[in-house]
Amino acid sequence: MATRTDAPTRREQILREAARLFAERGFHGVGVDEIGAAVGISGPGLYRHFPGKDAMLAELLVGISGQLLTGAKQRLKEVDGAAPEVVLDSLIEGHIDFALDDRPLITLHDRELDRLRDSDRKLVRQLQRQYVELWVGVVRALYPDLAEPAARSAVHSVFGLLNSTPHLTRSGSLPGRATTAALLHRMARGAFAAAGPA
Repeated sequence: MATRTDAPTRREQILREAARLFAERGFHGVGVDEIGAAVGISGPGLYRHFPGKDAMLAELLVGISGQLLTGAKQRLKEVDGAAPEVVLDSLIEGHIDFALDDRPLITLHDRELDRLRDSDRKLVRQLQRQYVELWVGVVRALYPDLAEPAARSAVHSVFGLLNSTPHLTRSGSLPGRATTAALLHRMARGAFAAAGPA
């Protein structure tokens, strides 16, 4: 989800490949030697960067939750004072970027969150709750007649819609990034509109 344009660090390379391999074969189906080979270092060489696979998994899942929250807060600052439609569109665009660019992390979260230590899992949940609440505030600003529980349900439903992209894995399943992003955006806006009072 990073927007930086410089070359990734070795640590970032390791995390990217670990996410891909864990998503493809499951956390227990991947050894440190395979992760090391994917980035051109020996398996034991990984221990200079991480104490083990558990630490990689924690950094991936806590990290992406933190990045989503930080990115949403930054977007809210950038559109401060704008119409609620503009603010919601900005949040949707940010989550679509995540859904299209970090698909292995979505799979990893769905499959492996329970493998985290309790403290890391609680931190992920805390960050996610804060992220949801940012969205709820924006949705209710646009749809003031929508009760808070309904707005929260709508936000979770839209996340489910946007986070379904890993299931479109066959070659040619996605019609191209720009077209897919536009489609997901229309669908998200449509879902929020449908959640409003009849």
